[in-house]
Amino acid sequence: SYCNKEVYNKENLFNSLNYDVAAKKRKKDMLNSKTKTQYFHQEKWIYVHKGSTKERHGYCTLGEAFNRLDFSTAILDSRRFNYVVRLLELIAKSQLTSLSGIAQKNFMNILEKVVLKVLEDQQNIRLIRELLQTLYTSLCTLVQRVGKSVLVGNINMWVYRMETILHWQQQLNSIQITRPAFKGLTLTDLPLCLQLNIMQRLSDGRDLVSLGQVAPDLHVLSEDRLLWKKLCQYHFSERQIRKRLILSDKGQLDWKKMYFKLVRCYPRKEQYGDTLQLCRHCHILSWKGTDHPCTANNPESCSVSLSPQDFINLFK
Repeated sequence: SYCNKEVYNKENLFNSLNYDVAAKKRKKDMLNSKTKTQYFHQEKWIYVHKGSTKERHGYCTLGEAFNRLDFSTAILDSRRFNYVVRLLELIAKSQLTSLSGIAQKNFMNILEKVVLKVLEDQQNIRLIRELLQTLYTSLCTLVQRVGKSVLVGNINMWVYRMETILHWQQQLNSIQITRPAFKGLTLTDLPLCLQLNIMQRLSDGRDLVSLGQVAPDLHVLSEDRLLWKKLCQYHFSERQIRKRLILSDKGQLDWKKMYFKLVRCYPRKEQYGDTLQLCRHCHILSWKGTDHPCTANNPESCSVSLSPQDFINLFK
């Protein structure tokens, strides 16, 4: 009886120890999981490295950076919206297959948020139309080359996504912008010099043409030679302009025709309110104004602004 009691006590002690170990392991796993989740969401930067070192193993990919830099929040900021849209367009044009499955899914989720925002705000419609058309054209090519491309997931899923893109295009095409109910001062009520000054703030020639279709007076201003000359000089170099000279019937330079010819031949100058920054000292990528663990004496002096194309080139 004494032996049985001793065996019983040993079994209880063994079970108790096993329970304690298991409980501690579960608690540790839960703590690690919770910590990783919080750490992932709190990080607003990413270390960009292209190879393994003693301190860091592996390398950073375009998809990883795309997932970590929280573009979903960035599209809500008017200073970053055009930057993100341009980045989505570049990825859709040539980099979609370099993304992981998670990154491709994240790409489509962000695109959906962009479309919903435009449908609600009724702004940047043409910009998103062009983005959707670029993506649809790329997907048509990739789906036809099934087995040779690297679109992750079932082919039927991508066909469904293409149908969704067509639906978004129809929604954007059906938008009818209504005039404001109130009647106050309009653009044509301003002095001509102010109207012209406002037109000079437009960086896209298509916006000038659209504005000129609103009223006859605006049409006259939108044909101003000096306006188109400044637009050409803003986007293109003197060398590029000299190669594409076009004369009017009167023997003068036709700056409007030259602008649209230059657009077809060269990329336009891109300017954004806010951009991603790369710290040259610690190789950390983040949005402008985001604090990161930099060891430089003056971190701001080490930051370089990246265009959307520069961002893509980091991972080539």
